[in-house]
Amino acid sequence: MIVLGVDPGSRITGFGVIEVSAGKETLIEYGVLTFDGTDSHQLRLKQIHDRLLAVIDRCLPDACAIEMPIYGNNAQSMLKLGRAQAAAMLAALARDIPVIEYTPKEVKKSVTGNGNASKQQVWFMVRSMLSVTEQDPKMGLDASDALAVSLCHAHRGAKSTGAKYSGWAQFVKQNPGRLGG
Repeated sequence: MIVLGVDPGSRITGFGVIEVSAGKETLIEYGVLTFDGTDSHQLRLKQIHDRLLAVIDRCLPDACAIEMPIYGNNAQSMLKLGRAQAAAMLAALARDIPVIEYTPKEVKKSVTGNGNASKQQVWFMVRSMLSVTEQDPKMGLDASDALAVSLCHAHRGAKSTGAKYSGWAQFVKQNPGRLGG
């Protein structure tokens, strides 16, 4: 099974792709999609969608695991983060790849054993689990968070309580309140 993990953001979106075979996780690809802060939010959403489609077409994942936004103090920031997550979800759903959401606590607990772990602890564990060299400049916190989401799905996928969607129609059916209109 090949898993694409996504840590969505409207300025930086992390992604990580792993292969799970015989209980072993192997790193395929990871990185960050960075967006020009001068571009409109709508253009950045299109870029998230298009650039993740390119990753999907290259790596051919069987599942897409996405970190879901949690409540924050700034409603505008949460709205932008939710839109970034939706753009990433649509990229996977456009290729009929099931989407599974995990909370940040689920991801951290799966990788570090502690749902309140720091980003640096997650970064350290992901590098250790996937044998990523410390000198690799692509391995920032956003990329390691995305790989952690992939690993979370690899560890919990069969038992996950996260929301699963096999296509756009199923997402719409299960989330009628999330659609504008």
